[in-house]
Amino acid sequence: MRGLFISFEGIDGSGKSTQARLLAEALRDVGHDVVLTREPGGSAGAEEIRALVLEGDPDRWSAETELLLFTAARRDHLERLINPALAEGKIVITDRFADSSRMYQGTRSGDKRAQVDALHDLMIGCEPDVTFLIDMDPDLGHARAKGRGGTEERFEDFGAELQHKMRAGFLQLAQDHPDRFRVIDGTRDIDTVAADVLATALADIKARA
Repeated sequence: MRGLFISFEGIDGSGKSTQARLLAEALRDVGHDVVLTREPGGSAGAEEIRALVLEGDPDRWSAETELLLFTAARRDHLERLINPALAEGKIVITDRFADSSRMYQGTRSGDKRAQVDALHDLMIGCEPDVTFLIDMDPDLGHARAKGRGGTEERFEDFGAELQHKMRAGFLQLAQDHPDRFRVIDGTRDIDTVAADVLATALADIKARA
């Protein structure tokens, strides 16, 4: 029986990475076989591409070049980790997937959603079963993201304006695909958000049993 594919999406600093990890831990605690991964990354080749796209000057790559790099990383991730795990009946939880490309590369520099979707259909061809959108005020999220430090701040360096655009885009995606998206209020404390996510995920798992 095919496993369940879950993605987490949201603006930078929304807490989605923390919630992805907490959900993986909680589902393991109740007996599920869970693979936790991330994008870009999740496979050796994709992790190498991660350093290329998340580090350095904001103008290092055009949106078009970024799209090709992210798609290459996603294809490797899909072939080497996601699809094999799903074929074994595991639950795969990924911190970001194609919806992030639809937002970041699709809207960062003009309207390139058609290009993103065309390349996705050609090279990826699948969507998560469930997508948790951790919704957060863009100014708060951007401040959180910049406060983390580290070297992977290329997208945060585009500024809060991009985060406002991303949030609006994510919410529109959720409205367009209500069968897949679960919008979660990320402004609450971590444990409350985690409990909400877990209850929703368990209901989805039960519905697909």
